Amino acid sequence: VMPPAEMVSALAAGSIAGFIVADPFNAAAEIAGVGKVLRFSGDVWKNHACCATFLAERDLVERPEWAQRVTTALVKAQLWTRDNQTDAARLLSSTGEGRYTPHPLRTLTKVLAATDYTSYEASGVVHHKGWAQRRIDFQPYPFASYTEELVRAIRQTKVEGDIRFLEALDPKFVAGDLVDDRFVRKALNAVGGPQVFGLPADLLRKELVQV
Repeated sequence: VMPPAEMVSALAAGSIAGFIVADPFNAAAEIAGVGKVLRFSGDVWKNHACCATFLAERDLVERPEWAQRVTTALVKAQLWTRDNQTDAARLLSSTGEGRYTPHPLRTLTKVLAATDYTSYEASGVVHHKGWAQRRIDFQPYPFASYTEELVRAIRQTKVEGDIRFLEALDPKFVAGDLVDDRFVRKALNAVGGPQVFGLPADLLRKELVQV
């Protein structure tokens, strides 16, 4: 286990042979000439989630209006970022007005530009060209099917410590207990519905995992 910010330098120094992590650290290693992408996780699990938004349950109960405003703001930001990749890269870069991240503009542009992924399709790094993936994408809906499949996958993952509790977990119960989609559904409707993100109107999908 290593902090993502240390991965590129560790790879350059030869103290690790490789890493798996979310961008922009992969792009940073490529640009620095110390690493190359062997496979994208999104090319193994189609449209898998990377990050999720968590709020305290007490806030959902006691401050639902506030929780709705937070969720709606995030959904609007996701939609804007999808439609304005280069502007988003400029805004988030280390040379942007807000200096929101320490990453150079070149690195973030490589990550956010929708055209970058096509070069990996041409080189053979991407196996499933028909999946129409992007290097990084933004969509707000937490599909219950994803959480259920994640629980099943965790059961098969080798981790340290006592993991016997995993055997008793019911995927459907976990999805229902952890995910509250009331707020994101309202937020989606506020920006034009699921279709603006290319999501199905019924917000249902089947998980596709292929190595």
